[in-house]
Amino acid sequence: MSLVSWAHGVAARKLADSLPRRWAHVEGVARQARRLQFVPEVDAELVEAAALLHDIGYAPDLAVLGFHPVDGARYLASIGTSPRLVNLVAHHSAACHDAEPLDLAYLLDDYEDERTPERDALWWADMTTGPDGETLTFIERMTEVRSRYGAEHAVSKAIDLSWSVRLGAVERTEARLAAAQVKNAD
Repeated sequence: MSLVSWAHGVAARKLADSLPRRWAHVEGVARQARRLQFVPEVDAELVEAAALLHDIGYAPDLAVLGFHPVDGARYLASIGTSPRLVNLVAHHSAACHDAEPLDLAYLLDDYEDERTPERDALWWADMTTGPDGETLTFIERMTEVRSRYGAEHAVSKAIDLSWSVRLGAVERTEARLAAAQVKNAD
């Protein structure tokens, strides 16, 4: 069984029935990640597997701490998932910045933020996919999240604090896609 097939099965069992909208988002993120298969310097299989698993920590039976990147990473580690995949899930989409306003940054101490093209690609896939799985620009996605949560919410504040870090990951990934001549999704 391929890594992507395994990740799809795990994520579907945890999210598809209990959180169908979250599952639609996850499937959209995985679709975005699949576009990386023609980018030579990116392990596209790893990114697609991480895309499928990145929000698994929202599953009702896994949401122990209430901080989904770490809840997901803890679960994945408990079932023997590779440390690299666990770390990508723990640190997806500027999780360290999301943790700061909640005073939860210490929860990420056990996980390495690898700062690689794969990490950038996972962030890009997540930050260019809307809540229903639709492809959005980075600006559209960040605007949608801020609108959904409100300007004073910790999530919106984290976006404001980490805007340049998030945008950097998106721009680097889009440059890699362009260099590999991968077309934008329609």
